[in-house]
This record gives sequence, structure tokens and C-alpha cells, in this order.
Amino acid sequence: MFPQGPMAHRFLSRLAEAIFDQIPSDQALFRTLDGKGNKVFETSKGMDGTNGGGGPIRDTDETIVRRVLEMGRPVLVTNLASEPLFADLELDGNGHPRSLLAYPWTLQGLPAGVAYLARNAAGRPFTRENMEFLTLAISPVLYLLRGNGNRGQEGVTSSRDDDRAGSPFMGTALPIRRVRAMIEKIRDTDAPVFISGESGTGKELAARIIHETGRRRAGPFVAVNCAAIPEALIESELFGHARGAFTGAVRDKTGLVEEATGGTFFLDEIGDLPLALQAKLLRVLEEKKVRRVGETRHRAVDARFVSATNKDLDHEVERGRFRQDLFYRLKIIAIDLPPLRGRPEDALLLLNHFLDEFSLSMGKPRPFLSPVALEMLLRYPWPGNVRELQNEVQRCLVMADGAPLILEEFLSPKINPAGEIYSRASHRFSEAKADFEKRFLREALVRCRYHRTRTAAEVGLTRQGLFKLLKKYGIEAKVAPVVPEPDR
Repeated sequence: MFPQGPMAHRFLSRLAEAIFDQIPSDQALFRTLDGKGNKVFETSKGMDGTNGGGGPIRDTDETIVRRVLEMGRPVLVTNLASEPLFADLELDGNGHPRSLLAYPWTLQGLPAGVAYLARNAAGRPFTRENMEFLTLAISPVLYLLRGNGNRGQEGVTSSRDDDRAGSPFMGTALPIRRVRAMIEKIRDTDAPVFISGESGTGKELAARIIHETGRRRAGPFVAVNCAAIPEALIESELFGHARGAFTGAVRDKTGLVEEATGGTFFLDEIGDLPLALQAKLLRVLEEKKVRRVGETRHRAVDARFVSATNKDLDHEVERGRFRQDLFYRLKIIAIDLPPLRGRPEDALLLLNHFLDEFSLSMGKPRPFLSPVALEMLLRYPWPGNVRELQNEVQRCLVMADGAPLILEEFLSPKINPAGEIYSRASHRFSEAKADFEKRFLREALVRCRYHRTRTAAEVGLTRQGLFKLLKKYGIEAKVAPVVPEPDR
């Protein structure tokens, strides 16, 4: 929760005043909430239909504010009457908002506050520049909230930098917090580490973090992809060779394992290492020595071994394609990276991070996601995980070509297979309302990790009422994933 007290309230009052002055509007509201949704601080202008803000807030404005808090993302609407997200509101244009600008924020997944501005029909619509200013103005609030958030809940203690946007393995989901806690615990040891996980979950990133934060960070980090080196050359690449050892060996060559002395040796796709090489790698792990091809003497090496694969090595051992003794030797410490679909609450955080990062690197203005595009991105299961999400954001920025919004037609065919293009003009009121309800329910299911009882409670429906709506719109509510209790 945001810090309370006279000083905090003075700060919020001045911040709200600066926003209201910089972005002229007919109605304006700045509100912070506690963990139960109760108002902690509020200041407003014109919300009671007058130039002041002392009276009760009009029902229409209050409804829009609640909806923005439920959506949990910035909103910029030039014409509220034709925006399907608010199509169920009866706006007659007589003093009601026409253009809307709002920025809600959350703390630990719960609504924590909102800045809301509206202009009536006579006013000029809000612009992208207004949204950029509002985003920058809210930054101090988000910074102070981060410092007052309760970290390390559910038995896992996060390090001081791990939850920041832009840090490695960002996210608040329990599985990713466990990964961060495990890395922090084992980074200074020399025991071999085995990292498993689907393609795109960040196995090499995890290996680099272990190296760069551990006591071997001053030494080299040497990475080799076992699947990318021809079988005839892999022994020479790993262990080196003497001059004349084979045709083409015109000089002595140091192997990659030797080059990693004093640092970390990372074997990616270890499941693709040929059986003949597996026995030699096992001897290196046990004796801490290598013998170059064509030599008889052994050379001492001092490297920490980290290996990774997206294969099921237990299955590979059963099929006789991987040595069991090597498997046990590599897997002294095991880290299993969760797939992105196993931590859906982190998808939005990663989306915004990559939008910020790639917009800056590509020299393009940072766009926002249209509601339909966002819903499609959050609904997609991401079989390629974080790497696929990263690639999709880059593609969208190229397709948007500097436009302020990423629309659904900019998404790749795998995410928008029907090539859906959202047209406001094609919707009648009933269709727009149904469209909003479907999108609203899908977003609520994602937020609650498809836990139907929790979703019903969050949106204010009974379980039976939720099930009827899901059936009505053909929305498949997945079975809620079982999250194991953390070790005590």
C-alpha cells in the first residue's frame, strides 16, 4: 500500500494538481486504494458535475473508474460512445464524457489506485502526448509502491533487485520466484547444475546469471551447443587436439573446457551429446582433467559445469540414448524453468517490458496495445515461451511502424489465425456488449489462473452465473493449475 500520513497526502495532492493542470479536462480524479479496495486518498475536479469536486461523484464516472481498475491497464479513448469496452453504458452526450484518459496501477495483483481524466463533447479528444505525460507523472507513485510492497511472500524470499522490470527472470509468479531463490542459493558453489525447461524459457540466461552473480564471475563463461557441432568435430572442440592428430590439425588447439578454467562451462542441449563423448565427459567431471585428441598427457581444468536441455533425460536414459551415470553426475543441483503458460500473470509484465525495450532500441515511439490485441496475446498459450513472446513484440513494432496502437491485425497468424480485424462500425449495441463481456470474462480468467470459483468472486458473479456466461459465449475455462506449497 502507498505510504500514509500528512506528508504522503501532500505529495499526492501536488502530483494530482500537476496532472490536472497539465492535462485540462472536464472531470478529473486521483484515487489510491488499500489492499481491500478502500479509498486511502482521493482528490477530484468536476466529478460531481460542477467545477469543484466536493459533491458525490456521478454514477457514470464512478462506473467508468471501476471498469478501468478492473481492466488494470492504461486507457486512451477518443470517442467513448463508439468504444465497445464501454458500450453497455448509457451515454447520451449531455455532459457525459466523450474522451477518456486513465492510468490504473496495482500492487501484488490488486488494484491500488487510478488517475482518471475525461472530456465532454465540446472538448478536444485526449492525445498520445497526454498519455505519455500521465505515464511519466505516475512513475513516482509506482516507485514508492514498489518499495512498500510485501516481497518474499509464500515462503520464497526475493533478492532486492529481482522483481524490477528489466531484471533477469522478472515476474511475480511463485514458480519464477522459486527459480530466483534457487539461483541465489547455489550461485557461489562449484557443484554441477542441470537446467531443464522447454525451448525459450531462458536456460542459457539462467546459466549466465549463475555465472555473473557467483564467485566465478571474474572468469570466462564458455557456452557450447552440443546439437550445433558435427559429431566428427565435437571431441576436438570440447577437449582440444595436438598438431598432426588428424588431417587438417596444423597446430595445437585448446579445447573449450580448458578455456573455461576459472569460470563456467555451459553445455546447452546436453541431450544431443553422442554416447561416445558422454563417457569422456563423465571422466572430465570426475577427475577434473582433459586429454587432447592426439596427446597422452592430461591437463588439469577448473571449471564449473552447467548443462541444459529441453529433452526428458529420464526418458533418454530408459531408451539407452543417455548414460545414467553421467545424468546423475550432471544433476547434482537441478533447476526446472517454468513455461510461460504456467505463470500467466507474468505475461503482461513481460509484454510491457519488451515493448519498452524494443521501442527504444528500434528508435520508435512506444505504442500501446489495443484491447482486442492484448486479449489475444494474453489468451495465447505461448508454446515458444518467453523467446516467442519477445519475437512477437518485435514483429508487432515493425508492423505498427510508429503507430500509437498495436492492433490485432498486426499480430502473427498463429496468434490471430482468423486474421480478425476489429471494426467498431460493424457492431450494434448488443454485439458490442457481448464482445465486451467475452473479453472481460477471458481477462478475469487469466488473472485468476482459470480458477473458476475465484474468478466468479472477483467479478461479482455466482459460480452458476459464471458458468452460464462461459457456456453462452463458448469460452473454455481450463482446469486451475495446482500450485504446490513452498518448502517450509
